[in-house]
Amino acid sequence: MAYKISADTCVACGTCQSECPTGAIKEGDVYSIDPAICIDCGTCADACPTGAITPGE
Repeated sequence: MAYKISADTCVACGTCQSECPTGAIKEGDVYSIDPAICIDCGTCADACPTGAITPGE
């Protein structure tokens, strides 16, 4: 399952987007992860300073 970004916790800093090896993270008011592109590597979650990214269910 793709990782998910919590809209309540994301501050749209862009750290996760620059760390994603596949470009699955899209910019917006809060960032989002395209599940069709995400490879479940967890790099984004490790980089997120607010802990807004968690594994999907």
